[in-house]
Amino acid sequence: MKTDCDLLVIGSGAAGLCAAVTGAARGLRVIVAEKATVYGGTTAWAGGWIWAPGNPAAQRLGIAEPIDAPRQYLKTLLGSAFDAERVEAFLTFAPRAIEFLETEAGLSFECGSLIPDTYSEVEGAGQGGRSVIAAPYNARDLGPLLHDLRPPLRETSFWGLPIQAGSDLRAFMSMTRSPKAFLYVASRMARHLWDLAFHRRAMQLRNGNALMARLLRAATDLGVNLRKSHTATRLLQHDGRVSGAIFATLQGEVTITAGNVVLAAGGLARDASLAAPHSLAVPEATGDSARIARAVGARIDCKLAARFAQCPVSIVPYPNAASAVFPHIIERGKPGIIGVLANGQRFCNEGLGYHDYVVALNKSSSEENPVSWLICDHRFQRRYGLGIARPAPLPLGKLLRSGYLVRSRSLSNLAAICGIDPQGLLATVASYNHDAVSGKDSSFGRGETAYARLQGDPNHTGPNPCMAPIAKAPFYAVKIVAGSFGAFIGLKTDAAARVLDAEDKPIAGLYAAGTDMASVFGGFYPAGGINIGPALTFGHIAALHAAGCLEEPR
Repeated sequence: MKTDCDLLVIGSGAAGLCAAVTGAARGLRVIVAEKATVYGGTTAWAGGWIWAPGNPAAQRLGIAEPIDAPRQYLKTLLGSAFDAERVEAFLTFAPRAIEFLETEAGLSFECGSLIPDTYSEVEGAGQGGRSVIAAPYNARDLGPLLHDLRPPLRETSFWGLPIQAGSDLRAFMSMTRSPKAFLYVASRMARHLWDLAFHRRAMQLRNGNALMARLLRAATDLGVNLRKSHTATRLLQHDGRVSGAIFATLQGEVTITAGNVVLAAGGLARDASLAAPHSLAVPEATGDSARIARAVGARIDCKLAARFAQCPVSIVPYPNAASAVFPHIIERGKPGIIGVLANGQRFCNEGLGYHDYVVALNKSSSEENPVSWLICDHRFQRRYGLGIARPAPLPLGKLLRSGYLVRSRSLSNLAAICGIDPQGLLATVASYNHDAVSGKDSSFGRGETAYARLQGDPNHTGPNPCMAPIAKAPFYAVKIVAGSFGAFIGLKTDAAARVLDAEDKPIAGLYAAGTDMASVFGGFYPAGGINIGPALTFGHIAALHAAGCLEEPR
């Protein structure tokens, strides 16, 4: 049967473009069909960290560990959700995928050598080196492709400039206290303002945007056929095998025939039928792949510990525009902030992983959509920021007037404005402040693990880098609700990323990767980067299998 391509990839995020690049490098004719008018998917908005134990960037720094350690870590955390075959495939091929992208696709990565796994106290946990991130990228190298790349998310960039966690972010947060940091930030911002004037977008790319720029460049260099504004409506089958797909486009219906199809279209993050939390996924992630795959016998795996990769978010109101969400990733672990419920009481260690914060919030309340508030004082807000309310010297007036940020000279009045029990909040702050002086969080053990201490401030003068008194008026609050980075539930797949039917048999010619496939970690969140890491890995695996050159996991 004559086909338009050997490999049809639906979606252009990390999973889709990694599959495309891998397939093209192995001699396949590849077409990428993207629903949006730009490429990059949700990954282009993400922080960009990639969990890949044993990766070559870590090995170059002398960080080497046997596969047994991350395997044991995952066994301990996942319990009955541990899928031995898929986990083994991930642990085997994650470092190989990074190595392939470096050596054959021209990508460059930096090692998170100081980043421990989220549950750093658990047996087998990594204490650094398991995470990598794409190196910063000069968008000028994209040439005409630049305007085909999804720009950074407004809420998590600074005037459109991506800021990378680590030394880059620390410089921005300490620019008013360090001449060196000030000069660094001034240089970055001067270049960015020049780029905005002449290119109308950021050109100093970092985080997920840098990763997607690099993958887009690699895909083009390898001859991948990229097509925008293609919405998949139906899969084709021939002789019992998936053989392509039908798309709705601006020019009408288009049929693309293929030897194999990889589904990587962003998953169910914004599927209206699921009542998903406030999502940070791109608007196009409405579950198209799940619908067309189910029509050919695929099934959704819903038996996971959590349906979504959750994070605490605040709702950002914009004048004359739809509201947006801001993910609270950075400030929760810093010294001098607490999260409380309507009764004014803390409910968790605020420096937990972002997924765990929401899990704790849901467990602490019987409400269908529980809320919490992050509370801090003036010193904290001006030093670290609070949500989208940036630290000094940036002004707060618009956010105060919009109601996003609440401010008061007294904690009791702040509580009254927010609908929090004043006496409860006063008692909680008094208890917390007492613990902050001693450095021992008697309620939730804040700052007692390597992961928690990394979220704190190493320059804090107190005994605990994650705790400081909340004492300097005025005081601030922002309302927190449940959000998500994407779905954990998705199509059931095997270790080769093949989509399975109701009898757990592979559907010939059909693969899924990224959030289109059910989470390999069973709905748990063992480390930062556990969305993009498996996305790259199983995109790579799917293309290798489709090309007939998959080396089976040992």
